[in-house]
Amino acid sequence: MKKKIKIIGSGFSALAASCYLAQKGYEVDVYEKNSTIGGRARQLKRDGFTFDIGPSWYWMPDVFEKFFGDFNKKPSDYYQLTKLSPAYKVFFGIDDFVTIADNLPEIVKTFEAIEKGSGEKLSSFMKEAQSNYNIAIKDLVYRPGESPLELITLETATKVNQFFSNISKDVRKKFKNKKLIQILEFPVLFLGAKPSDTPSFYSFMNYADFGLGTWQPKDGMYSVILGIEKLAKELGVTIHTNTPIEKILVENKKAVGIVINGEKIAADIVLSGADYHHSETLLDVQYRQYSEKYWSKKTFAPSSLLFYVGFDKKLKNIEHHNLFFDVDFDKHAEDIYDNPKWPKEPLFYANFTSVTNENLAPNGYENGFFLIPIAPGIEDTQELRNEYFQKIISRFETITQQSVVNNVIFIESFCVKDFIKEYNSYKGNAYGMANTLLQTAFLRPKLKSKKVKSLYFTGQLTVPGPGVPPALISGKLVADLIQKHS
Repeated sequence: MKKKIKIIGSGFSALAASCYLAQKGYEVDVYEKNSTIGGRARQLKRDGFTFDIGPSWYWMPDVFEKFFGDFNKKPSDYYQLTKLSPAYKVFFGIDDFVTIADNLPEIVKTFEAIEKGSGEKLSSFMKEAQSNYNIAIKDLVYRPGESPLELITLETATKVNQFFSNISKDVRKKFKNKKLIQILEFPVLFLGAKPSDTPSFYSFMNYADFGLGTWQPKDGMYSVILGIEKLAKELGVTIHTNTPIEKILVENKKAVGIVINGEKIAADIVLSGADYHHSETLLDVQYRQYSEKYWSKKTFAPSSLLFYVGFDKKLKNIEHHNLFFDVDFDKHAEDIYDNPKWPKEPLFYANFTSVTNENLAPNGYENGFFLIPIAPGIEDTQELRNEYFQKIISRFETITQQSVVNNVIFIESFCVKDFIKEYNSYKGNAYGMANTLLQTAFLRPKLKSKKVKSLYFTGQLTVPGPGVPPALISGKLVADLIQKHS
């Protein structure tokens, strides 16, 4: 008789795990508290506009290929993918921007034009970044974080110094131009920590950026969720929406089921892909591995203030992805990590998926997704949201040299309170726990409960860390671990 696995949550990691577990012969049910699947990777549709609510960057296409390849499938069996050209645009002021091409040779030329000698330095930096990528993404991240010995290989032995230096220091040794430094420091923000707190080894993110490029699913990132859902159903997974979990049941120190709407549902194994901290609150106190004190001491990735905006015209001077670095990068980082508060002058990111797919907005219109990184756990009011929209939209108008305020049809916002309400996110964080040196690999919360048998966790607060590709990998790791121990 098949063992029954109940999975809490339907984000990337939970859906990936469901596919692997069904493939291994388990009877798998996925339970999602919201009305649609995807966890943080959901979709908003309004008045003919379509927005990805959460993740919007498709990096590391090889990880997606490996995931689908494990089922003898390809991403193209489920969604269409194009490489963005250019990859993105970085604004530093009026008529002051750097466009990042879709290939490394052109990016090298761009660097050289900005700072003499930097092209050759970038080529050298990228060789090291590619070497790190090959070690990390093709090997280390596919280890379950059970032991520090997982990190000790012939390859990592030659890189040990890179775990004790940091990205910021390395970049600034090679490059002097502030713009180039910020462009090279930007990718590690996906890891949820300041460049000065991120080990040098994580330069593999620069290879993910410049080496592999930025891609886009035809109808947005939600296409990937729908693709994995289709695969899961083909494998026999059953998915339930509108089913918030009230409790994880434990008997004789073993997970035996879950409670939904007061009803007990039996399980041989329980796997939570929901927020790790929240998942443990579903257990009686004696079965929780990590205390509130433990969580409060951890470095969490930022939260975000997000705006989904419909414009009644096409916008000028923008690309699909746009970064606005026209204010002090370091000061904003301090306001997130060192002295958490609302930043006086925030950096922000904006994407317009309707630039590359007109189906995502009505004809002649544009959809805008604006993101301001902020500290988790800070005050969140409608007044603050309004104030910060005015701050960034006025800068957006000035820098892109166009008037857009009077062309706004609607604005929907999402911030700390929503991350907590919609995703049970600890302090309203958006990206999980940062990948600092002391929060890497075996030092992260465990995939397998130390206190309760047959209870497992997956997602961005555990191994290997934040981001969509790591979430897919986390699903594979926990599925392998479940098979090993059951």
